[in-house]
Amino acid sequence: MSVLKDILYKVAIEAVKGSTDITIDKMDFDSRKIEKNDVFIAIRGSISDGHDFIEKAIQQGAVAIVCDTFPETTTKGITYVQVKDTNSALAFMAANYFGDPSEKMKLVGITGTNGKTTIASLLYQLFKKAGFKVGLLSTVKILVDEKEYKATHTTPDSITINHYLKEMAESGVEYCFMEVSSHGIHQKRTEALHFVGGIFTNLSHDHLDYHPTFAEYRDVKKSFFDNLPKSAFALVNIDDKNGPVMLQNTAAKKLTYALKSYADYKAQILENQLSGLLLKINGNEVWVKLIGTFNAYNLLAIYGTAVQLGMESLEVLRLLSDLESVSGRFQFIVSASNITAIVDYAHTPDALENVLKTINNIRTKNEQLITVVGCGGNRDKTKRPIMAGIASELSDKAILTSDNPRNEDPEVIITEMEQGVAPQNYKKTLTITDRKQAIKTACQLAQPNDIILIAGKGHETYQEINGVRHDFDDMKIVKELLEQLHK
Repeated sequence: MSVLKDILYKVAIEAVKGSTDITIDKMDFDSRKIEKNDVFIAIRGSISDGHDFIEKAIQQGAVAIVCDTFPETTTKGITYVQVKDTNSALAFMAANYFGDPSEKMKLVGITGTNGKTTIASLLYQLFKKAGFKVGLLSTVKILVDEKEYKATHTTPDSITINHYLKEMAESGVEYCFMEVSSHGIHQKRTEALHFVGGIFTNLSHDHLDYHPTFAEYRDVKKSFFDNLPKSAFALVNIDDKNGPVMLQNTAAKKLTYALKSYADYKAQILENQLSGLLLKINGNEVWVKLIGTFNAYNLLAIYGTAVQLGMESLEVLRLLSDLESVSGRFQFIVSASNITAIVDYAHTPDALENVLKTINNIRTKNEQLITVVGCGGNRDKTKRPIMAGIASELSDKAILTSDNPRNEDPEVIITEMEQGVAPQNYKKTLTITDRKQAIKTACQLAQPNDIILIAGKGHETYQEINGVRHDFDDMKIVKELLEQLHK
């Protein structure tokens, strides 16, 4: 139970009708979850407007309403608080309600197009190995030290974030690593959190179904760094042309990492094999179990972050060498007949190109590279032909298939993908709508020593079709099919 005026601390209030000196049990922005003595925050979403559900929330027992416009008629005995921005209000109210838990630990946010999950998850892993109690808020899962919860969004809503941060604080968590998406930043979900550091990975084609232009997508990411305090650090990939942009207006300590440019944290790839990477980081060599140039960048960001958080550099290198790959991120198995199957979350053109180039750099070219790839429904359509073009250009065979079609016709998605296949690559490109059949075809085409890449879904264990999630695990399916077909 909280006093309304206390949880409105730092909220930009424009007008009040009624008393804020009342007690409330909890808050929510979903009118269906409102119960007696709750406060309802009316959020304007892309699909529905919470202001349309104010009356319903009152009927269900709400005693206070937070909105950006007062309703035409108000109900006697109900407190109405008009705020400048309900998303921002929700962020501060959630932080206040749960006791500002992010202040009680060292919270680091990771943003960028690719690499967020890997960096956040491996930082969690590294600090756990170093003996600390650690939290993780990621696309794959939420971890309160060793207690695991299912994740539903890359960056959850403000209430969910603060709920888990409070649990972390109560469990004695010292460090928390959090993925910060452009949606999360734009919708102010992270606004009231206290970050000790921010990491920028890279920026490439993604989420242009949500952001009208690439410039807005970039500027939303930049705003995360603009809002970091002077006491925090901002660590950016300076090899990405958008890295310097992120640092332009930040008050935080400015730090860089790179493979190609002069930087505070610099790495050189000495060996790149399917068994791992030999890196030279700031003059010291280290062997790691992860693969590819993109992971060299990820590991460099992890190294820089750990050092900034006070860990001794040689100890960080020792811990880096012991890190295991993240679920669905360049995760591979080798069958009894020596066929290598790789499952990767690559769902953007840049990520797919990075993975395929990594495989092509490692392979001998005496084997086939067969790629299975799809594009999600109800998401950025402009990347569909680009991804098909990359898959068909950089593979010996490309199979275009379904990803999560959601509410779109999968065959329409595949047709849109096909537009990006260059004429010289028509003969080596197949289209198979059923994803399991596409994976099976790849397994049937594969010969000993060949490589199969299954891209797009990575860690996901479902396929979403017409609003229904069906069990579907790329790694589990390819493993079973290879065992059946290549005994």
